[in-house]
Amino acid sequence: MPALNIDFTEEELTLVRSAASDSGASMRAFAKQAILDKASDREGRVRALAQQIAERSAELNQRLA
Repeated sequence: MPALNIDFTEEELTLVRSAASDSGASMRAFAKQAILDKASDREGRVRALAQQIAERSAELNQRLA
């Protein structure tokens, strides 16, 4: 299975370790879920922005058609 190594400062690692502990997850599971959540959120934001652009430009697109 492919893997990903990420370098953290001591402060960043302390923050991640604390957040993982608070959530009851291992650091690996916490980091993986955080990355997947962020990636999924990005796709949703892109779709939402595309929809906003389509709505804002609908009138102009009608006139240009």
